[in-house]
Amino acid sequence: MPVRPAAPSHIPARGPVQIELDWDALEIAVERNSPDTDSYLDLTTGRVLTITTGDPEAALNRQAVSENIRNFLRVEPASSREQYRWMERFVGSVVDEPLRERLIISIDGKGAFRRFKDVLLAYPAERERWFSYRADLLHWHIRNWLEQHDIATTNEPPWGQVEAPQELPTVGRPVVHGTEAPGEALRRQARDLIETIPAIELPTAIAFLEFLKQRSAEQMARSAVEHDPTDGRDDEPS
Repeated sequence: MPVRPAAPSHIPARGPVQIELDWDALEIAVERNSPDTDSYLDLTTGRVLTITTGDPEAALNRQAVSENIRNFLRVEPASSREQYRWMERFVGSVVDEPLRERLIISIDGKGAFRRFKDVLLAYPAERERWFSYRADLLHWHIRNWLEQHDIATTNEPPWGQVEAPQELPTVGRPVVHGTEAPGEALRRQARDLIETIPAIELPTAIAFLEFLKQRSAEQMARSAVEHDPTDGRDDEPS
């Protein structure tokens, strides 16, 4: 477990800060939510220092932050829970009912972010609408964070001035299967069907399930290989 730089018992209150900000680096730091990574905004240069566990320079960078703690501010990423709520609100705005149902199932359980975006791959218009909506929310988060810490910038963000994102129109609720999670409802249905299959047919049923399991693993592996590291839109909060 990485040890974050400990703040001295008393840090003089910072006054207003004005810097030329590395907006792109800050955006990446805000959307990245990993227990192995910490990012700090250098209040003297406007650059973002990212420290990742396992990096050969991680210890030196942590020491540099600790020894100059007044000049560094930890970047607070948008939490995984918050970003999950963004997905839920988006799903509720999808007009295409079959697609909405697929997305509802995709966001149930571990790996929700990856499955959600895999489903959207076949729907380019909705995929772009999602990324646009998510970008607006990230930029609003950044604006509020800078304002909260009394940080002004001498350069404008590349995405322009930010206004509070408008609420998406709700055409369907993200969870439509009562109090039972949609994925669990389907698993229960599958178990019930298994109980009705004659034992002599079970090897065929099991072989098909194994095929689906393997196909899912291959799709996830292919998705990881095809991921463009310069496109932060495919990053998944941890």
